[in-house]
Formats: sequence, structure tokens, C-alpha cells
Amino acid sequence: MSFFNSIVTNALPILPKWFAKPFAKPYVAGETEDDAIIQIRNLNEKGFLTTVDILGEHINTKEDARLITSHYCNLYDRINLEALTCNISLKPTHVGLYISLAEAMGNITTILKKAKENNNFLRIDMENSPFTDQTFEIYNHCKTIYNQVGVVIQSYLHRSLNDVQHLANEQFNSRICKGIYKESEKIAYHEPEKINENFLSIAKSMILKKSFSAYATHDQDLIDQLLNWIETEKISKDLFEFQVLYGVPMGGRLEALLNTGYKVRVYVPYGPDWFDYSVRRLNENPKVISYVMKNIFRTK
Repeated sequence: MSFFNSIVTNALPILPKWFAKPFAKPYVAGETEDDAIIQIRNLNEKGFLTTVDILGEHINTKEDARLITSHYCNLYDRINLEALTCNISLKPTHVGLYISLAEAMGNITTILKKAKENNNFLRIDMENSPFTDQTFEIYNHCKTIYNQVGVVIQSYLHRSLNDVQHLANEQFNSRICKGIYKESEKIAYHEPEKINENFLSIAKSMILKKSFSAYATHDQDLIDQLLNWIETEKISKDLFEFQVLYGVPMGGRLEALLNTGYKVRVYVPYGPDWFDYSVRRLNENPKVISYVMKNIFRTK
């Protein structure tokens, strides 16, 4: 079955989207805002925090970037209206960074002001290395406007620990993740052990600076290492939370974390641009192919 899963996963990028949709469905909350709101509410009712993201990146027209900006502003109003425990994550290239720094800065400032109006939080996602410095520049600009804004640190980048040393303080809030983009060995670790080691070093550095950390990983061994350190050092639960992607199977681990009193936030993506995102998730977890096939045949 693993061989079959691999064949289907590799073939998905060249197959019609209608064929891929059943395999993508576990990872995406839907194509519309209403779809996402339903899933966010369900997760909240189970005790999970959430963050919502409109799928897409590398927008290359100002009109499209500003349209996405308006969607994010509307989302803040909707979250507030429905009293959801949810904030927003966005990719800078989705709102203009692929066009120019000025375009992204202007659009993200507009979104940030809407976050402030609704007393909510904004997470600025990190993309591949050509945009790293500009993303930090946007983040630093946002901090001059509103404090409830955070950024992402990728543990596979050599530079990340140094970035934390320069940025972290009691007002710094970062999601720590491993990183998903293909980067040169000159700037990024490729060995899983080194990536995990750097992840832990970043987490420890941020705690020393009393910064808030979101530990974004599905790696059960890494979660064990984090928990062992948290419990040994008696780290305050007010200084961190765990984060996971919507739909990634964790074998009951998330519920166990909730039952132990830890905060867990689910990253909820939605939108019509679901295809590329879902293919990436399936490459990380090809077993979903066999789960879906079993359900299809069971239904029939």
C-alpha cells in the first residue's frame, strides 16, 4: 500500500483537480469563508484555539493583493461577530510582497489596523529565503502600530537562532516551525536531527528572553523533547502553545495535550487555491491516500 500511496501522491500534480479533491479534503477546511467558520467553531467547541489562513501565495497584481486584503479584513469582523477563539495568519506574498515591499507593507498595515479594531492578533507567516529579511522588516514596522502581531521562525535556517537573539524580548511572539521550502545547504540544515536541535535551541532562547512561542510541529519525538524540557524546567504555560495543521492525524496526541492543560492551536487553511497546499501535505503524509481509498470503497 505504501508503494501505491507514493505513486498516487507523485501523480497528483499532473492529474485533474477533481481527482485530487477527495485526497485534499482532510487538509483544507473548505473553499469558502463559511466553510472555514464551521470548522473553526467545531474546533473551538472541542477546546482548540485556531488560526485561519486564506490559501494562496505569490500574487502578482495589485488588484488581487488588495482583494485578498479585504477578505482578511472581513474575516476579522466575522471572527469578532461570531465570538470565535481564532486569529489570522497570512503569507506576505499573498498580499503583495511578490510585487513590492511597499505593496505588502501597505496591505498588511491595513489588515493590522483591522486586527487592532477587533482586539485580535495577526501572525505573519515566513516563506522562502528571498523574502526573509523583508518579512522581518514588515514585522518591525507592524510593531510600531500594534503590539499584537507575531512572526514565524524556521528552525532549518542557519540564521534563525541569531534572528531570535536580535528580535526576542518580552513583547516578541513567534511561531517556531521546521520550514517547508527547498533551500540550499549553504543556508539551511537538511538533516532532521540538526533541524530538531536548532528548534529546541530557538525555543530555549526565547524562553530566556520571556518571549511567547508557538511550537508548530507534528513530530511526536520533538513534542516529547519539548515536554520533557518544559516539565523539567517548569516553564510557565503562559509562555507557549502547541500548533498543528488542520487535518494532520496525530493519534490522539492533541487531545492528550489539552487534557494535560496545554494550549493547542490548529492552523485552519481554506480557499479556492487549495490544490498546491494539499499536494504538499500529501507528500508529507502519503498514508492519507490509502485512508481515502478505503473510505471510497467502503461507501460504495
